[in-house]
Amino acid sequence: MCPMRFLLVFFSAILAGYMAWKSVRASSETNDNVFDEDSSVNKQESSIIKMAQNGFWGFVDMASGKYLWRNLNQIKQDAKVKSS
Repeated sequence: MCPMRFLLVFFSAILAGYMAWKSVRASSETNDNVFDEDSSVNKQESSIIKMAQNGFWGFVDMASGKYLWRNLNQIKQDAKVKSS
């Protein structure tokens, strides 16, 4: 196989990881939840499971290129809305 393919996959993974990190940080800032003392453990466990599931499907989307394509389209749409 061509060595450029490995470089392309590596840089694509880096870019997709950066965009995933950026979107996770943005969503975590807007979704700050206050837990009750009684059910905080259950909510935290379900939150961790949900985060792991989202991470897995995010990885699958990154591997297929769907995540990068969706985010690039969203950035283009945001730019069009700001310019209007």
